[in-house]
Amino acid sequence: MGLTASVLAIDAGNSKTDVAVVGPGGEVLGAARGGGFRPPAVGVEAAVDTLAEVVSRAFAEAGAVSVSHVSACLANADLPVEERQLTAALEARAWGGTVEVRNDTFAVLRAGVAEPRGVAVVCGAGINCVGMRPDGRTARFPAIGRISGDWGGGWQLAEEALWWAARAEDGRGGPTALARTLPAHFGLGSMGALIEALHLERIHSERRHELTPVLFATAGEGDRVARAIVDRLAEEVVAMAVVALTRLDLLREETPVLLGGSVLAARHPQLDGHIRELLGGPAPRAVPRVVSARPVLGAALLGLDRLGAPREAHARVRAHYEHDGTRGTDGAAA
Repeated sequence: MGLTASVLAIDAGNSKTDVAVVGPGGEVLGAARGGGFRPPAVGVEAAVDTLAEVVSRAFAEAGAVSVSHVSACLANADLPVEERQLTAALEARAWGGTVEVRNDTFAVLRAGVAEPRGVAVVCGAGINCVGMRPDGRTARFPAIGRISGDWGGGWQLAEEALWWAARAEDGRGGPTALARTLPAHFGLGSMGALIEALHLERIHSERRHELTPVLFATAGEGDRVARAIVDRLAEEVVAMAVVALTRLDLLREETPVLLGGSVLAARHPQLDGHIRELLGGPAPRAVPRVVSARPVLGAALLGLDRLGAPREAHARVRAHYEHDGTRGTDGAAA
């Protein structure tokens, strides 16, 4: 009969899933990685079936059959009703005595701070922001796209770049080098050719995300339109962070503002610098820094928080991931 560990930590994003089985002293007993977690596309049960395969591999490596607590930070857990549905689905798997489901942005935040206190803005495929205090108070947004007031994320940046480039080529908008750099990325000579290729799916829609780095490169070369798009993203990041800080009464305290996700973690000079400049006005005591730690660390720490584990356990699990070559924030332990 296998042992019972303390925490099953799950960080399940749209593109990949990381799972760790953590012992009572913070030791990582087993880990596994799998594909993305996408309930809206395949349904809750099918998504959890995919998750179960990754969990089974982590349990097998750990020699465990169950845990005291499941700490699951999941993509697409954006609304309370979705959190309840996913909690029920995970409870039915009987992986642990208790289950707590949070949005995956909370994993990024907790991975980057020494205590559960701060704000995180994550910009990858989409954009989201959460905040938390040690007393349990949280701040968050629905973050389900334009219908919930969101702007930003790699997909939307690519769409915005395409929009401006198309209008530049046909005369409805002003000139921009994007009309040249976007089609050139795919070996095409014009926006007309790129529009046709995307519409007829000769270039699969999934590849549109490749245009986000092209946007930043074009902005770096000084293109006015591209730079304006990047500046707008900085404004959105700061708006979310300031609202979360305000909701949690943290504007007057020195508070970490963690920047995560592929777009923010890339540290584009214009974007990074403008975020810091804009944040200094309404939130001069905010301390912005980029999170590079794997978010599954945050899920593990949240689980240890829930169990009231000693600080030594928190330090051990953090050291495990830092020893793996992943540092906390700005290359240093959080």
